[in-house]
Amino acid sequence: MFTIGPDVPFLPTLAARVLDGTLLSGWQREGPFWLSDVTIFVPTRRARLKLAEAFAQQRGGAVLLPDIRTLGSEAGEEEPFLPPFDAPSTRPVASALERRLALSQLVRAFAESSGSFASPPNAAEVFWLADSLGTLIDDISIEGIHPTAFGELVPAEVAENWQQILKFLDIVLAAWPALLEERGKVDAAAARNERLLRQASAAQRLHGDRPVIAAGSTGSIPATAALLKAITALERGVVVLPGLDSSFTPDQHQRMLESEAMESHPQYGLMKLLRRLGAGIGDVRELAGDNPRTALVRAALAPAAETPAWPAWRAALPVGEALAGVGIVAARTADQEARAIALAARSALATGRSVGIVARDQTLARRIAAELKRHGVEVDDAAGTPLFQSSAGRLARQVLAVAAGNFAPVDTIALLRNAAVSLGLERAQVRRLADRLDLRLRKERPLAGLAGLHGLADGEELHELLNRLGAALQPVLALAVAERLTAGELAAALLAAIAALGTVEDLPGLAEFRRWAEEVEMLGGAGASFPPRFLDAVLSALLAGSKVASQRPGRDDIAIWGELEARLMSPDLMILAAMNEDIWPPVADPGPWLSRGMRIGVGLEPPERQQGQAAHDFAMAIGNAQVLIAYAERIGTSPALPSPLLQRLDAFVGESEARALRARGARWLAEAEAIDHAGLPRPAPRPVPFPKAGLRPRRLSITEIEPLMRSPYDIYARHVLGLRRLEPLGTEPSARERGTMIHGVFESFVKAGLDFESPEALGEMMGMAQQAFAGLDAIKERRDIWLKRFERAGRLFLDYERRRDSEIAERHAELKGEWVFPALDGFVLVGKADRIDVRRDGTLEIIDFKTGGVPQPKDMTAFDAPQLLLEAAMARAGMFPGLAGRDSSALIYIKIGLGPAAFQVKPFSVRKGMALMQAVDEIVRRMQGHVEAFLLHDGLPMAARIRPRVESGRRSYPGDYDHLARTDEWTLTAGVDDP
Repeated sequence: MFTIGPDVPFLPTLAARVLDGTLLSGWQREGPFWLSDVTIFVPTRRARLKLAEAFAQQRGGAVLLPDIRTLGSEAGEEEPFLPPFDAPSTRPVASALERRLALSQLVRAFAESSGSFASPPNAAEVFWLADSLGTLIDDISIEGIHPTAFGELVPAEVAENWQQILKFLDIVLAAWPALLEERGKVDAAAARNERLLRQASAAQRLHGDRPVIAAGSTGSIPATAALLKAITALERGVVVLPGLDSSFTPDQHQRMLESEAMESHPQYGLMKLLRRLGAGIGDVRELAGDNPRTALVRAALAPAAETPAWPAWRAALPVGEALAGVGIVAARTADQEARAIALAARSALATGRSVGIVARDQTLARRIAAELKRHGVEVDDAAGTPLFQSSAGRLARQVLAVAAGNFAPVDTIALLRNAAVSLGLERAQVRRLADRLDLRLRKERPLAGLAGLHGLADGEELHELLNRLGAALQPVLALAVAERLTAGELAAALLAAIAALGTVEDLPGLAEFRRWAEEVEMLGGAGASFPPRFLDAVLSALLAGSKVASQRPGRDDIAIWGELEARLMSPDLMILAAMNEDIWPPVADPGPWLSRGMRIGVGLEPPERQQGQAAHDFAMAIGNAQVLIAYAERIGTSPALPSPLLQRLDAFVGESEARALRARGARWLAEAEAIDHAGLPRPAPRPVPFPKAGLRPRRLSITEIEPLMRSPYDIYARHVLGLRRLEPLGTEPSARERGTMIHGVFESFVKAGLDFESPEALGEMMGMAQQAFAGLDAIKERRDIWLKRFERAGRLFLDYERRRDSEIAERHAELKGEWVFPALDGFVLVGKADRIDVRRDGTLEIIDFKTGGVPQPKDMTAFDAPQLLLEAAMARAGMFPGLAGRDSSALIYIKIGLGPAAFQVKPFSVRKGMALMQAVDEIVRRMQGHVEAFLLHDGLPMAARIRPRVESGRRSYPGDYDHLARTDEWTLTAGVDDP
């Protein structure tokens, strides 16, 4: 038995020791074919290819290679040649999807009958639970645990909920094998066990006295350990272990296996393998010399009980020399981490070095691949892209979103903008029509459903597009209204919809999605049925484990690996990404079906065993000559900690060395910051446009007079540039839109001439409100709340009108008028009053309903709230049709709110000692002055915020043109008017 330490390239060293005869136990190395007599087992296909390359390089090119195999091989590769030769052929393997669907039915029945769940799991959770149950079945199969072991757990020592789960497991462990037997299939884990055990039993007959080498395996699977033991029993059988710490004493070996909480140690798996092989530390020979970095890492990861010896160990080690070539990238975010890693990899490639990136986090791996594309580097991600997140998976999710949202604007436009959607038309035509529909949806809120979109369609082409879209999605829309459905029905509907959308054949993931859908359909009605809710999450659970391989061949000098693919690899630069807590190593989660103690009680490995394997992977990878370790201090919106393995390393080497490691990685962080740096920001100045007088407007509404006085730039943007605000697509109804609806209700009630004193008045008003709010089906719950609150406002409105009914002779709602000023070059003032009531004394009372903020009294007295005063001026001038000119005696704001203060009456405030009509005269004078100065002449700029509103703790709502004026760049406080 031998071991190759982390500090030397494993596969090249293995090849060299084979070629020099060290591992051949005296086998003759004569003639051109001697190497083909050697059989070598390695853990993975990638390792097999790399070992072949190592032999070719060391033999100078073309060479007859050894027989290099993967442990367990692949189904069908060796079975016909393994004794007993008359054994029946191996049964086909049940796919993960087939098992997921079958177990989901059992999980659903258990969830509905046991009462073990605080709330019943939804469909997606049922499928995830089925997967975790399948993982437990694999663990039981791998460890060779007989189902009767669960009956040996003492019920009195187990909580009641666990007792129910144990009864359920008894059913599952009987039902699933019976189902496999009925279908003539076998689990993948059981099939692998069978192959390994057949290889072990046949080892002597197959290999005889020829050299057989098993290299790189930690023997974590008992059947693999059995094969390794059979190889060691051969005359020239050799096992080469990866990174065994041969400095362990027999006593340490014993304590490692018998002490508590040792499973997370990097040497635990290897020490357990030695025990299974009946060997001790002294039976293992090192194939490479000691390296200070290996000693340092092993000391840093020593069991907790041995940490008091750290000072002595550290003093005996050349820490600086050991860590030469190691750097740490402590990025602020995962995005910065990915960018820094890509830059480090690009730099290495530019100097002719190979790069291996180990990422346990697939999301980060995809980010790194995307960052590398910025530099023209196509990288092979061994994990592939999850089918759910591939282009085909994204299209399927968009289809589900449209069906679930009943053609909500955002979902519909997103689907139409997908480049794979053509609907039997030219893609350019679909894109053009989608743009047109997008613009209509930003201007007007549709009614619910496809019919609502048709209501906004402004041409035959758009109607045809929507008809095609509805027909394409009909299979999924039919499921959305079903009471329950199955996975097969969902897959068939999605496949039909994707085909009808006119998807391009080379869409990434489409072939894999079709195979998945065909497999689900082939399984018939298998799987738990579920209601058509949260289908996006259901699809994610059903597609779990399905991958899409890269369609473009990547470079051979850079790769992104998972921890399994990275084992035994030794690139020139090794980058360990996502070295964060709970990622590397993973959380020690026993799963939902057994507690940690129960797992150990039935003979399964505790969950910390995975942490030990991850720690061993780290110890092997950091032995590379050049290593870059990266982690993020924040993942998403949450703070994150570095991996406990890295924390251990920092604690052992000391603060100064830890800072030095990060200083080496700081270069890549600086470059990551610099690559997108566009220089110091140069805030824009206040815009001061000088359009010609002839371009300035000669017509304004009353509500635009305040912007003219405060910020003429708004008038410039609206009337000179011709810009209008477009609402965000699919935005929810705003206070302004709600206010428009409420105004419409009050207007309709008054114009209809309904009797305020009638007992049915409130009911009639609520009927009008329901019609006005009918277009809010997208937010039904909120609409119903608004209607309920409006009922209170309506009741108060009727009470208000009844109290003043004896004083009012006439009521006029939503009066529109125009006032022409010949002296101002024919300038036209356009006004619309919410209410103008004629009092019995002959004067007018003008009312303005507000659902937003009401102007402050100081704004009224300073003539900074000109609307009501100008309406009074127009009324006095007789500019409202059907209403003779007369003075106003009262100007009223009525605030319609949603809370307890649903109806507040606030009279207009004028300066002390000034009569109301004097204030009207003053606002007309001021308005004419501003029109003269800013619109009839071009001597003054139409600048932004020349008289900004002072905000006194009140929320500041941005104007429609603030972003165009870039006000946040030149105001004193961003987002708030400067005083």
